[in-house]
Amino acid sequence: MGRQWLLAKREVSSLRKSKTTGKFVREITIAARQGGADPAANARLAAAIEKAKKESVSRDVIERAISKGAGVGGEKATLEHILFEGYAPHKVPVIVEVFTDNNNRTAPEIRVLFRDAQLGNPGSNKFLFDHVGLVEAYTTNLKADLEEAAIEAGANEVERLTHDQNDDIPLEVTGARFITDRTTTHAVSQWLLEQGWKVVTSEIGYLAKNFPVLDENQRGEVGAFLQALEDHDDVHRVWAAL
Repeated sequence: MGRQWLLAKREVSSLRKSKTTGKFVREITIAARQGGADPAANARLAAAIEKAKKESVSRDVIERAISKGAGVGGEKATLEHILFEGYAPHKVPVIVEVFTDNNNRTAPEIRVLFRDAQLGNPGSNKFLFDHVGLVEAYTTNLKADLEEAAIEAGANEVERLTHDQNDDIPLEVTGARFITDRTTTHAVSQWLLEQGWKVVTSEIGYLAKNFPVLDENQRGEVGAFLQALEDHDDVHRVWAAL
């Protein structure tokens, strides 16, 4: 029984690693497709590669994902970008960003996840979010002036970011999320890199304008629903008013 349990544990661990690797590969592929194959000129790609390396994704896998996304060589990414709008339990607005090679398979699966959530349901809600550029980064300068950095970088807003909010931000550093116009996301990332910041996220995303007030149990129900969405293989990002 002990050996069977150990084998099952290894299989689960292997499956989780495979899924995690798949998410990193997709992010690299998408970043290369949208911004080109050169990490020096594509902050999103550079951040994706860094995360993949931290999780021991092999160099060959990373290079294949870049080539596929950029359309270099024989393979080319044929992923369709789809947004699903809806509501989590307790009327929390959610936008689900999907990249899939088979929408006829993915769309019904996402709808089932909404249907199976006790109070989750589809419905238009994009007007409840701002469509913005998001750059998350950190510096070892503990006295860094975030407001000044945001102004110099060309960001519209900035908020402090800690390890608890994003585990790519180490402990004992100054972390921040810079909110930008979509067209200036790369420029803000480049300025931060030139000033010695480490950029961990550089992308276009959605920020909720308002946040429903929830108690601990309600937050747990919403969290479980969002995790079910995150676990779907084709889901790239889940943006929620939480």
